[in-house]
Amino acid sequence: MLDVRRLVLLRDLEVHGTVTAVAELHSVTPSAVSQQLRLLEEETRIRLLERTGRSIHLTAAGRRLNRDTEQVLAALEHARIRLHTETENPAGPLHLACFPSALVPLAAPLGKALEDAYPDVQLHITEAEPEAAVRLLLERRADLALVYRYDNLAAPPPAGVETRTLLSDPLVALLPGDHPAVRLARSPIELRELADTLWTTAPPRTACGDAVLQACRSAGFTPRVRNVCTDFSAMIALAESAGHTALIPRMAATHLPPALTTRPVTDRTLARTIEIAVRHGTAHEPAIAACLETMRTLLHVPA
Repeated sequence: MLDVRRLVLLRDLEVHGTVTAVAELHSVTPSAVSQQLRLLEEETRIRLLERTGRSIHLTAAGRRLNRDTEQVLAALEHARIRLHTETENPAGPLHLACFPSALVPLAAPLGKALEDAYPDVQLHITEAEPEAAVRLLLERRADLALVYRYDNLAAPPPAGVETRTLLSDPLVALLPGDHPAVRLARSPIELRELADTLWTTAPPRTACGDAVLQACRSAGFTPRVRNVCTDFSAMIALAESAGHTALIPRMAATHLPPALTTRPVTDRTLARTIEIAVRHGTAHEPAIAACLETMRTLLHVPA
């Protein structure tokens, strides 16, 4: 019989790409991971990995085994859930990983609504960007995760979990009140109208930074960036103090100083899709199902 723990290591290698990353994920040494993968190959008597220098990749057989592993893990989750589902009401601690700009508009109302509807469920919230949130899910340190993907980057769904779409959060142009598009009540505006302004953006190689750069280049210009930061509240403060342009998610633009306003943009791909993620097979666990249903009710999302 195949060792499930070794199967999980192989699955995580495909997700994270390196033995070192898998070792960090499981708090073991890279040599321990390599040894367990070699034992898995001995168990299967099939070459699951291709090693080229320091690089390691899954063979076609390894990828097929990973697909079967996901089904095995989902079945184990389902078996565990069935031990409790028929006899238990939603109860116990529930851990939610949530990206920063959703803490106030989504996570906080969810916690209150869940407490009102299910007093025996205690929601614990941890701030985490999507990649870290999915890692917490896979490590079983979170039960659910609020994550996002920027539409114009065509990012695939996170691997190893199942997701449900909650809403689309478009990016809006953050502008000083004396900007021509504001004075003329132009709404929405085209990005190329902002080509000559100075910008505050998220850093390169972040999802928001790359999405904004991609959108601007598609509009025919590269933004002249003066300030770079990851925090949307800081972007708002910098835009106010310097009169710069920024593109931020509408969800993060609810409390603006009087000197600033927002305008939607004509590029409909400039948005992020907000999703809630769970491990395969756990969506019907009583407390998790209660949380998912509460979130759908809050956002009026069809079941």
